[in-house]
Amino acid sequence: MRPGIVCLAGAALALLFAAGACDGPEPGGAVAADEPAGAGDSAVSELAAPCPGASSAPIVLATPTGDIDGSLLLPAGCGPFEVVLIHAGSGPTDRDGNSPGMVNDSLKLLAEGLADRGVAAVRFDKRGVAASAAAGPASERDYRLDMYVDDAAAWVERLAGDERFRGVTIAGHSEGALIGMLAAQESPADAFVSIAGAGRPAAEVLREQLAERLSGRLLAEANAIIASLEAGEEVAEVSPELYGLFRPSVQPYLLSLFPHDPAAIVAELEVPVAIVQGTTDIQVSIVDAERLASAAPKARLMIVEGMNHVLKAATLDDASQWQAYVDPSLPVVPALLDGLVAWLDEVR
Repeated sequence: MRPGIVCLAGAALALLFAAGACDGPEPGGAVAADEPAGAGDSAVSELAAPCPGASSAPIVLATPTGDIDGSLLLPAGCGPFEVVLIHAGSGPTDRDGNSPGMVNDSLKLLAEGLADRGVAAVRFDKRGVAASAAAGPASERDYRLDMYVDDAAAWVERLAGDERFRGVTIAGHSEGALIGMLAAQESPADAFVSIAGAGRPAAEVLREQLAERLSGRLLAEANAIIASLEAGEEVAEVSPELYGLFRPSVQPYLLSLFPHDPAAIVAELEVPVAIVQGTTDIQVSIVDAERLASAAPKARLMIVEGMNHVLKAATLDDASQWQAYVDPSLPVVPALLDGLVAWLDEVR
């Protein structure tokens, strides 16, 4: 399985079930004083170049081990634009927010919604995933959280040097929020957004999720494995029922992930921060968002009513949740997009 880095936020769940032209005169296009009224306006109108319409194009981050492939959406109008770098969550989640068996286009729809509202957006396949598969390590044992952080920071550097943009915001979804906040410390990011990001160390969240879905021998084993990994020790023997989550080849990645406390990290950020959480998210809770907000009192906390983990409208009913995870025709919640753009307008 390559690159089968475990999807921690949903691991326990998986175990059991502006158009318009910017017209203006070009240099040398001033109207002579003795021209008839209106003649100058006509001449300027003919000479002025209209602003381009919205566009989509590939964008690539070249790295020593291979290219990281992405997509750039530019809004209609004359730049430079604010640009949001969208970082996907854990495991084989691609630039669109999709993973095997779960196609919902959540991050693609997020990018499109931002572009519709005048904000450029870049999303990309992480190294080892989809079009960036060749850039990843050959062995699953060689994946580490730090490699994703370094890539995100490199993306920010690239976008910050692009004259089409006037500021770079990192928006991380789920585990991508942890990666994004770490990258914001190492790069010239101008703002950071946590979307459905955990507010506690991954081991604590995972332990809580498993307690709701396992019992007896399996729960005891899972807790023992988590404790060993927290202590920096790998576990050789894993029961078949827990193998997908704790297989030996993924344990080095977990060892790189478990030491990080998102609340402690976000508290150190010196850029504007927004924390976004949906009320019907069954993978990350409002408690996590509130913990992040408490650690960063200046951050904007946005609680989006009726939004689930993949940014779609859903109830807590199993059928409603599943539909949101697998139906790309469902839109992301508009309040998420409107809230993000309003916040960016305020802080940037």
